Amino acid sequence: MSRAERPTVSVVVPIFNEAATIERLIDELSSVLPGCCREYEILIIDDGSSDGSAELLDKAAARDPHLHVVHFRTNFGQTAALSAGFHRARFEVVVTLDADLQNDPADIPALLDKIAQGNDIVSGWRHQRQDPFWTRRVPSYVANRLISRITGVRLHDYGCTLKAYRRELLQHIQLYGELHRFIPALGAWAGAAVAEVPVRHHPRRHGRSNYGLSRVFKVLLDLLTVKFLLDYATRPIHVFGAIGFASGLMGVLTLGATVLLRFLPPPGERLDMSGNPLLYISLLAILFAGLFVAIGLLAELLVRTYHETQRKPIYVIRGPAAARTDEPDGADDFSARG
Repeated sequence: MSRAERPTVSVVVPIFNEAATIERLIDELSSVLPGCCREYEILIIDDGSSDGSAELLDKAAARDPHLHVVHFRTNFGQTAALSAGFHRARFEVVVTLDADLQNDPADIPALLDKIAQGNDIVSGWRHQRQDPFWTRRVPSYVANRLISRITGVRLHDYGCTLKAYRRELLQHIQLYGELHRFIPALGAWAGAAVAEVPVRHHPRRHGRSNYGLSRVFKVLLDLLTVKFLLDYATRPIHVFGAIGFASGLMGVLTLGATVLLRFLPPPGERLDMSGNPLLYISLLAILFAGLFVAIGLLAELLVRTYHETQRKPIYVIRGPAAARTDEPDGADDFSARG
């Protein structure tokens, strides 16, 4: 690939207490990026480090015009750090990776090659992962299978931070909580082409991981959020109404069974309708049915208020087509399901 054909690249690196690896990370990035990019920048987001990382980053930024540093006042988490980097990225391709040197900057050209082939998101796959088996690799395997099945985007390794994105795609994705690992699924919803490439993974040499088994529960909760966003964000009545309908149907059936038992009791028995637990179950089920339908209608009002007051379209358009004056702001890049 000639220099004129190479992409311009913004590398986003979230850092939290990684003073031992900062200088080597910057050196490796600075040796790899000139050979695969026409122009590049390195955006390091200091996520409230307290081990001297901030001072090291400021000194490195003073020496390197390609390096830009953002300091958070406190630790806001990886999703917030990546979001800050995405907002500040200037170039056409955004690459993310961890700062602990377990991701290898030498794999960045392979990701860029996949982007050049027409993909919008390229995810790294740590196929020879150098992490503890029971506490990291097994939970990760289960989580990746579950995420792939529920979202429909089949990836071996959602948790690998080493990824490449077209910047225009990221403009349509807002991150909250810990949704950064679900960007491929959110991007695929918007019509993005998603690919995966095997990448190297090195043992952690310094410090300790900031993640443990506790994040499994966070992933499950975030997965529920993503599933709702992907399927029902613009039609919440479909999910709440379906639950309400099922609850109402159960209530009607149990109420009918209660009435039948009252007027057609088993031989030799006389059932008191007021003491039948089915009566209370039916009343609660009918009450819940009304509540879920009401919640769905309120959610529909909230969705319409959100989209109409902020002029948020429920679709995005692929390509640099000329914007029409009657289209909402922001409907100018990737096509998506309504």
